[in-house]
Amino acid sequence: MSAPKTEISFYTAGTPNGQKISITLEELGIKYETTHIDISKNVQKEDWYLKFNPNGRIPAIIDKTPPADGKTREKRVFEGQAIMLYLCQKYDTDYKISFPFDSDKYWEVMEWMTWMQSGIGPMQGQANHFFRYAPEKIEYAIKRYQTETKRLYKVLDDRLSEQKNANCTAAGTKASIAGSDEGIGNGDGPWIVGDRYTIADIACFSWVNWAEWAGVSLSDFPEVSKWADRINARQAVKSGLDVPEKFKMKEKMKTKEGEEEYAKHHSSWVMKGQ
Repeated sequence: MSAPKTEISFYTAGTPNGQKISITLEELGIKYETTHIDISKNVQKEDWYLKFNPNGRIPAIIDKTPPADGKTREKRVFEGQAIMLYLCQKYDTDYKISFPFDSDKYWEVMEWMTWMQSGIGPMQGQANHFFRYAPEKIEYAIKRYQTETKRLYKVLDDRLSEQKNANCTAAGTKASIAGSDEGIGNGDGPWIVGDRYTIADIACFSWVNWAEWAGVSLSDFPEVSKWADRINARQAVKSGLDVPEKFKMKEKMKTKEGEEEYAKHHSSWVMKGQ
């Protein structure tokens, strides 16, 4: 099925929350224009941006795609989970990275996305802050948030192991532990839900891909590690990670000097935004 004709403005920065949207857009193959929100200059707090994202954070989109009746339309959506669900509901009509609304697996995807939004995202975000950016190294805070991040990774690792044992892959015979739905599988799993890579995988991956920045190793989570490698190998993911600028964290982490340089650059704007 050809990509739908779209007119979407995407406001973002090179963070996990921004990358999950750019990856979703790339996976769906839909047209969009990017505006880089320079967080180091507090652009996300400027009045023009607050008009369509009152929370003053990234990401956000404005969808100007004309509806079937040809009338002028301008729909703003902010918050990552809302944007991902919106894009799939509107433009993933063949269920490439989603499932039909109100199917069993649709609600499974919703569960895991909500789990990420309320768990991995905020907990790993705090691990990042206290491990990398806080002016005072508070060991209790570092250990607290790294430990909780690891606990959540173990939940994900167990889920992927469960999916593998249930043979929930595109080539497998068992479509899902929750029953079958429309659509086709899209690659060798295991994936978080059913027989395909979905926005649940993208949402969780966006943070897991930054694990080392939070001081967390994937070596204790073999299924998560293999899952992340499979996702990183996808062309749409490679493209999405480089929006709105080239993703440099992993390359910088290869040397102590690069790691320190990257941390110094980002800590300055992180602390300004507190």
